[in-house]
Amino acid sequence: MKLTASQKAAFGIGAVGKDMVYALSATYVMYYYQDLLGLSATFVGTILMLARVFDALNDPFMGILVAKTRTKWGRFRPWLISGTVLNAFTLYALFAAPDLKGTGLMVFFTVVYILWGVTYTMMDIPYWSMIPAITSTPADRENLSVIGRTCAGVGSALIQVGTVMAVAFLGGDSERRGFALLALIVAVLFVITEVICALKVKEHDIGKMETSTVPQMFKALFRNDQAMITVLAILLINAALYLTSNLVIYFFKYDIGGTGWKGNYTLFTMVGGVFQILGMMVVYPLLRKKLGNIQIFKAALGTAMLGYALILAVCFAGLSANMVLICVCGALVFAANGILTVLTTVFLSSSVDYGELKTGRREESVIFSMQTFVVKAASGLAVFITGIGLDLIGLEGDTEETGEIIAQSASTITGLRLLMTVLPILGLVIAFIFFAKKFTLTDKQVQEICDTLKAKKEET
Repeated sequence: MKLTASQKAAFGIGAVGKDMVYALSATYVMYYYQDLLGLSATFVGTILMLARVFDALNDPFMGILVAKTRTKWGRFRPWLISGTVLNAFTLYALFAAPDLKGTGLMVFFTVVYILWGVTYTMMDIPYWSMIPAITSTPADRENLSVIGRTCAGVGSALIQVGTVMAVAFLGGDSERRGFALLALIVAVLFVITEVICALKVKEHDIGKMETSTVPQMFKALFRNDQAMITVLAILLINAALYLTSNLVIYFFKYDIGGTGWKGNYTLFTMVGGVFQILGMMVVYPLLRKKLGNIQIFKAALGTAMLGYALILAVCFAGLSANMVLICVCGALVFAANGILTVLTTVFLSSSVDYGELKTGRREESVIFSMQTFVVKAASGLAVFITGIGLDLIGLEGDTEETGEIIAQSASTITGLRLLMTVLPILGLVIAFIFFAKKFTLTDKQVQEICDTLKAKKEET
């Protein structure tokens, strides 16, 4: 199952499209509905969190459906395409809210956001579950994980960097119109990229993928201790990142402020996106030549915590308007996150083989459905904390498009800074402690497991 250049490219293109969609929803849905449409931040955050609870029921069933699928187009690709088309429609609806107020807008947001989560799950689980079905060698899987996560970083960075300016360009005086047009463009690109991925990436027969009931599935997951530790790390790392992503637009608009806040925000996100990609494509491969994956993972966690601490120090030193310092600190956070996203995918893929050797069951879709769930759960948790936090610190949003930015109190600005840095640090500290104590899949052990499984298959 040798990977071809076209397969690698197509897999990466698919990642670009799907993470453009995810980044737009995860980063800007709070800002759109709270700051522009006037819904309570706590309400928006609560709905997002409750939607993740719903996903807790939906994701495992999706994993089972994928495992049971048998078509001439394969197990994964039919779901990839159908989920993509449906999600593209709901993405546009999410950012093209009708002119509703009060209860009507609340109901609209709740229904559409839940539909968005369901349809995203339909395509995301099959996408990542394809990795073990595309190639069986650890090196190729690691390479494909790097490609996927790097290209996902590109897609996310495009949204992070370009959204504010694109909305201003497309919408003119109306940010609402700008978001609707941008969502339409992203939805179309999303469909194109996933069609390319489905046409080029070929699945290989890796044997029967056993299916199970939901209770049996969770029992199998809990037996796979390495998958569960990886899932916990994914939850905490992504919650930290999404908390920052949700709050940083408020930081630039209300803390740094000024007429040039959009330009400063774009510069910061551009630097962050570039360094996130460099972390995946340059820093990680260089470190990989000298260090094991576990060592790199711990170092990246430490670097991210340092970056957050420096941002807070710069702010309280009265230097938050110094874009050079802010961008340098942000570069540390995003470069480290780029490395962490690659490694968590590598670890999760390795845990599939570990689970097969330990339990005799191969659970790609089950385990990768957990990745989908925890990433969405992390964004839900982050935006829930964001919503409550914004209301607690008393931040007043600009629901009227007058061009004026409401001045915030000193206590609100201080609270905003603490929310954006201290809480992510706490999450990363917990991730470091659990990972250091519980994760045992060294590079040597991963290779030994793969060799053992290969030998067993050759015997049969």
